[in-house]
Amino acid sequence: MKRAITTFFVTVLLFTSCARDTKDFVVTIKTPYGDMIAILYDETPKHKANFIKLAQEHYFDSLLFHRVIQGFMIQGGDPNSKKAKPGESLGNGGPGYTVDAEFIPALFHEKGALSAARLSDQVNPQKASSGSQFYIVQGTVISPQEIDNLRYDQMQLMTGLRKMFEDPSNKPLLDSLNQLYFAGDMMAYQQRLFALAPRVEKATGLKVISEVSDAKIKAYTTVGGSPHLDGQYTVFGKVIKGLDVIDKIAAVQRDAGDRPLEDIRMTVTVQELSRKKITKEYGYEYPEVKK
Repeated sequence: MKRAITTFFVTVLLFTSCARDTKDFVVTIKTPYGDMIAILYDETPKHKANFIKLAQEHYFDSLLFHRVIQGFMIQGGDPNSKKAKPGESLGNGGPGYTVDAEFIPALFHEKGALSAARLSDQVNPQKASSGSQFYIVQGTVISPQEIDNLRYDQMQLMTGLRKMFEDPSNKPLLDSLNQLYFAGDMMAYQQRLFALAPRVEKATGLKVISEVSDAKIKAYTTVGGSPHLDGQYTVFGKVIKGLDVIDKIAAVQRDAGDRPLEDIRMTVTVQELSRKKITKEYGYEYPEVKK
C-alpha cells in the first residue's frame, strides 16, 4: 500500500510539473515613459523566484530608476529611492539579503537584458547579486570587426604575456610588441596580441580564448548590448516589448552621480500566462527543451 501511495504521489508530481511547464510569468514594468514587458529565464531559478516574489509583494512599486547611463543601462530597485530627496545619493539599499550568482553562458548582455546589480569584487568575490537592485541593458551596437574583442579575455592575455616575458628568451617578442605599440599602430598591435593567444595558453595554462556563439554575435552586431559585463553579472531575464522605453529613460538629463534630475518611478507586476499566449502576444519564442 505504501509503495502504491508513493507511486501515485510521484505521478501526480510529474503531472503537476508538466502542467506548470506550459505557463510562465510575464513581467510588466510601468514607467512615465511607457511600459516594458519582460520574461524571466528558467535557467536562473533563484533570481526568477526572487524577482517574482518581490513583484507580488509590490516591493518595487514607486521605486526609482536611480541610475541611468546612455549607451549603457538603466538601474533601479533600491528601496531607499521610494522617499529619496532630490539629489540624494542612491544605490546602497536592498532587502537585507543577496542572491547567489547564476552565470549561464547562453544568457548575455544584449539590449533589453534584465540583470542583477551587485557589489564590487573587492567586497563580493562570489559575485552574489543584490536582493532587489537590477538593471536593464541599453548598450551599443558593435561592428563585426570588434567581435574578436569578445573571443579573447584580454586581462588573462596580458597576465599570460607578463609571465612569458619573465623568461629572457622571450625578449625579442616583447621588443616586437613594444615597437608596434610605440609606433602608434594600435590595430596591428592588438592583432598581434590576439595572434599570440594560443601560444600564451600553451605556455601558461591560462584560459584566454573563448567560443562566441552565433546568437551572441548576431545580437551584439544588430540590436547591440554591453558584452564586457558577460560573466560578471547575472542575466536573469529579457525585455521582449518596449525596448524604446529603455532608450527614452537612458536619454534623460542626470546629475553627476547619474541620477535622473526628474524622478522616474516604476510599478512592477507579474502575470501568469500560457507560454503559447506569450509567444502569440509578444513574439517571444521559447527555446526548445532538450530531451
